[in-house]
Amino acid sequence: MSQLDPAISPARSAEAPSDLQAAGLRRSLTLRHIVFLGLAYMAPLAVFDTFGIVADITHGHVPLSYLLVLVAVLITALSYAKMVRFYPRAGSAYTYTREAINPHLGFLVGWAATLDYLLLPMINALLSAIYMTAAFPEVPSWVWILSTIVVCTALNLIGVRIAAKVNVILVVIQVVVAVAFVALTIKNIVEGANGAHFSMTPFFSPGIDAGAIASGAAILALSFLGFDAVSTLAEEAEHPRRDIPRAILIIVGVAGLFFVSVTYVMQVLFPDVTKVGNIVGASPEIAKYIGGAAFQALFIGGYMVAVLGCGITQQMSAARLLFAMGRDGALPRRFFGRLNKAGVPAGNVLLIAALACSAVFLDLSRAASLINFGAFVAFVFVNLSVMFTYVRFVKERGWRQALGFVVLPALGVAVNVALWFSLEPSAMVVGGVWVALGLGYLLWRTRLFRVAPPALSGPVEER
Repeated sequence: MSQLDPAISPARSAEAPSDLQAAGLRRSLTLRHIVFLGLAYMAPLAVFDTFGIVADITHGHVPLSYLLVLVAVLITALSYAKMVRFYPRAGSAYTYTREAINPHLGFLVGWAATLDYLLLPMINALLSAIYMTAAFPEVPSWVWILSTIVVCTALNLIGVRIAAKVNVILVVIQVVVAVAFVALTIKNIVEGANGAHFSMTPFFSPGIDAGAIASGAAILALSFLGFDAVSTLAEEAEHPRRDIPRAILIIVGVAGLFFVSVTYVMQVLFPDVTKVGNIVGASPEIAKYIGGAAFQALFIGGYMVAVLGCGITQQMSAARLLFAMGRDGALPRRFFGRLNKAGVPAGNVLLIAALACSAVFLDLSRAASLINFGAFVAFVFVNLSVMFTYVRFVKERGWRQALGFVVLPALGVAVNVALWFSLEPSAMVVGGVWVALGLGYLLWRTRLFRVAPPALSGPVEER
């Protein structure tokens, strides 16, 4: 086990009562709760949202794009697992960068990640309206948007453990629907529907466009954001240094296998997605093709369960990121750093709900293109934080430490930067403006960096 320099890092146990628990977040989540919260955040059925778009971009190689982004995510997941053991606190990439590299830089990373966290509940509400309006066109879309936000907000205000239990049920329902979808798709392939037959073409074909595969992977990174979100729950886990790293790796492994498998059979059945007719809504059309109108209705119902589960965890994680930044003084502490009697950052939950209500006035395309900007920024700096932690705090040296703390994180930085540059130009521009606003706010709060940053806690001692 890597050892920390006692002169730099005070020996503390993350499992024992500490100043963190005094801040009010309550340790009530087990490994099972954390895994299901992460899977709910990722929404297993969300694999169907982007299939048509990415299949068109990659010319029928969605599973290959998933494998590429899975490499980046697995490396980054290992880095998250390491950092949770050193810093088992709320805040995720913001906390890791702040503690391992620089407090001011940590604020900017947290600010960039906040853009994604704040927009995801809005997009979730939009998806709810899109699917339900298709099934019930006579009901105004704003009804579905506000209903989704109200349910998710209510469950978050009750408390994290209740929300976690609800999400266990929601994830199970999604898995059942997804398994039925895969089984019907395989049945159609075996019967030769649409001239389909099993092959390796979805993973490789002559003249494959590497740039298109990278662009597809950049979009698909959105599917994996649940593993990042559970790191914000470190202060509410019963055993954070043990269970959060395990949950991260379980979530990435299960999700990666699921996403590659589902998109493989879909791509085999429809190698040319343009034949479906509606590229954006390809998955519901495929559901109708493989199982008829009855299964399409079941599929849409399962998707709405995914929307609800996803919305609960998205709002939960965003509220805790804001809480961590408020508690540290990076955001106004009087509002963002407060908890209610149930140990929930209620003000943050309600603020995110209010922002999500703007979905009534927006469309999906304008919001969705921004999501992965902050995600890749966070991924890059979590990997960099591992490297800085190694240099600053880890005493033990050897090839294993060099591999885990330097080589793999450096590879993670390279792959994530490459995917970041594969994002649409509009996302880069708007994301850049958002970061510039954060920098301006930071300069104002620190009086051009003349005000000392909050005191750093240092990593806990590994045992």
